[in-house]
Amino acid sequence: MSYETIQVPGAGTITRDRTGLRVPAEPVIPFIRGDGTGPDIWRAAQRVFDAAIEKAYGSERRITWHEVYAGESAFNRTGNWLPDETVEAFKTHLVGIKGPLTTPVGGGIRSLNVALRQLLDLYVCLRPVRWYRGVPSPVKKPEDVDMVIFRENTEDIYAGIEFQHGTPECEKFKALLKEHFPAMYKKIRFPDTVGIGLKPISREGTERLVRAAIEYALREQRRSVTLVHKGNIMKFTSGAFRDWGYQFATRAFRDRVVTERESWILGNKESHPQLTSEENARRIEPGFEMMTPEQRRQVVAEVETALGLWDTHGGGKWKQKLLIRDAIADISLQQVLTRPRDFDVIATPNLNGDYLSDALAAQVGGIGIAPGANINYDTGHAIFEATHGTAPKYANLDQVNPGSLILSGEMMLRYLGWAEAADAIIRGMDGAISARMVTYDFHRLLVAEGVNAHKVKCSEFAEAVVVHM
Repeated sequence: MSYETIQVPGAGTITRDRTGLRVPAEPVIPFIRGDGTGPDIWRAAQRVFDAAIEKAYGSERRITWHEVYAGESAFNRTGNWLPDETVEAFKTHLVGIKGPLTTPVGGGIRSLNVALRQLLDLYVCLRPVRWYRGVPSPVKKPEDVDMVIFRENTEDIYAGIEFQHGTPECEKFKALLKEHFPAMYKKIRFPDTVGIGLKPISREGTERLVRAAIEYALREQRRSVTLVHKGNIMKFTSGAFRDWGYQFATRAFRDRVVTERESWILGNKESHPQLTSEENARRIEPGFEMMTPEQRRQVVAEVETALGLWDTHGGGKWKQKLLIRDAIADISLQQVLTRPRDFDVIATPNLNGDYLSDALAAQVGGIGIAPGANINYDTGHAIFEATHGTAPKYANLDQVNPGSLILSGEMMLRYLGWAEAADAIIRGMDGAISARMVTYDFHRLLVAEGVNAHKVKCSEFAEAVVVHM
């Protein structure tokens, strides 16, 4: 397409083939500064990115930054919150990065972030959560938090299928429900004043997310993948996510994974070689005696199927496999706080992932330092982003913490295969924070704890990161 409001650099474009991304020495990376504090944190973050690349590769590599527009800056220029040419730039160059964007008030686009994810089918929201030494935290052992969340990004309630109370669409949908699904309609407590939303979760959407999580866990030599769901209540959506996740994991990665229940069954047999299948079933199901005969047969069949893995998983071999387990969402929110070491890689539907990622960020210093990415592992498209809001009252004051965007850029460099530059950013962040060179958000928390810290501006924090590379 022809671009009207943005300048297109004449440098290399990232491509993808069957082996992965093909990244030239000077790739074009589209970026959106963002609204509110976005320009402040972008200036700081770009300084860090360029310094890290120079530190790692000298003059052999560099990024050609390609500014595109969305949010208020785009609306002021074009009258459009998300211009087609911005979407086209991300499509063409595959990898990009953005600051926080304003959600337009009124009709039209509900969320620019959600719109970009859906337009590019960025089905994974990737949120690594770990503690950096010296960051103030409300928990006693933040160093125990080291998790990576794979949040499904295109389905669940974020699909945006809602009917507003009082609209003709809502009345039409209620009439359809009442006529064709009267039992369901009766479950609506106050039908005259209800708004209705739908929660689509598909097998295909589940499988591609779980595949991405497992491949990441195997590649990074992680211990486990936990499927976080609410299947005890939403049996055919969230519960289906759990079931489809297990089915896909054991079908596509059979020799490399073991489910938690399989590990119990194999471990029982290893500890007690004479154990019968029925005795093993009693050990993995505390309520076995209260089950119906058919339910008992199903559990015994499960035991025998697991024991059929003996050649590849028995004799302790399962302990070297990637563990696939599941957890109910509400207990997960408790256990990531009380038993964080039990969690490693998490795969979860959209809404659960939204809650979990922010709750975990609070344990390691807050959302101001939490990075994020939205990725389609099939096409290679990825947009890395600051995960916090625009904070307009701090705009142009050079005060806010640029850590979220800096660490999102670190993820981007690693995604490009530029690990040495990414490592330089990690060293710089660790060094700056350990030296107590922090922005006001961390400074006030450290001072409250009686720690002597140096409050610096947003730009000064970036310089401290560069110095400590």
